[in-house]
Amino acid sequence: MVAIAAREFKARKSVGIEIRKKVAIQARKKISYIANAEIRMGDIRTEPISDATLLFFWFTDQRIIKHMLKRFMIELKGQARILTILSPPDLMLPSKMDFPFFLFQKPFKFATSLQQQFELINHKPCIDFVESWSMAERYINELDVVPGQHRRFVNILQSVMIWINAWNTGTACENEIPAPVNSYLGILRTFFGIDLSDLISTTSRFK
Repeated sequence: MVAIAAREFKARKSVGIEIRKKVAIQARKKISYIANAEIRMGDIRTEPISDATLLFFWFTDQRIIKHMLKRFMIELKGQARILTILSPPDLMLPSKMDFPFFLFQKPFKFATSLQQQFELINHKPCIDFVESWSMAERYINELDVVPGQHRRFVNILQSVMIWINAWNTGTACENEIPAPVNSYLGILRTFFGIDLSDLISTTSRFK
């Protein structure tokens, strides 16, 4: 993303922040030939962001998201923008959408509840497993980084994760776990050693 911003979108300066030293060193080597691109080794929670006009934010840890939301509100200037993939940070409402990408522009807007956010973004109050599969497929196709022989596996894994998140937050259309989800949970557990069943809430307060 740092290289794309620098070369294709002609950013005055494209900066990536990586907390892992080994990964940061490898990334620096890959973009060393691009004059307006830089990889900083540091923690996004403490690195300066006030001069950013477009910030690519790809975190799922709610502790980091909550911390950074406060910084976005206070430190980002003017009409600064935030770009995320697959989902918005917390209850933010996007100014533009081109799935799986969401763009947010300051002054930021927020939904009052997860259900309201979901309905405003998807134009419906819930998502079923068929739509979860379709969303995962679009995500894979748009990013085009998954080799053909692995697409089926990634589609299964991603669609199940999307549906589980919807179930746990009360935005799944089904009132019980659908047969395809049970089947794919079994496949992932038996053939790949991936057990996602513990992620499914059995006492969701949204239900």
